[in-house]
Amino acid sequence: MKEFIEKFAEIFDDMNPATINGETIFREIDDWDSIAGLSVIGMIDEEYGVTFGTEDMKACVTVGDLYNRMMSKK
Repeated sequence: MKEFIEKFAEIFDDMNPATINGETIFREIDDWDSIAGLSVIGMIDEEYGVTFGTEDMKACVTVGDLYNRMMSKK
């Protein structure tokens, strides 16, 4: 999950990956918007080869949820 968090943090300008953990509610991140959501979907597809859609995003609340859902689709 550490690598996933690092890649997740890269989506946001000036975000330190150390400030994110599996319990972080990603929609509460200051820079979170629909573009960030699409960027997460793209990152999961590009870095992990997993098709992740908007329904997957809606089903997740925390960064850990994103990671676990992605891993379940591998």
